[in-house]
Amino acid sequence: MEKKVCKEHVEIALDIIVDETGEYPLLEELSASGQVKCEFCEADATYVVSSKK
Repeated sequence: MEKKVCKEHVEIALDIIVDETGEYPLLEELSASGQVKCEFCEADATYVVSSKK
């Protein structure tokens, strides 16, 4: 599971991953910034929040 989010929504994505997996999530900076939109708004996504692989 992963969420691509902007800086404003990173905390919400972290909470969702923890709630759904029960594990501490991974937070990575998105290398293709500007090409992907945030899952919660129309801003450019800057981070990928994901469960451990």
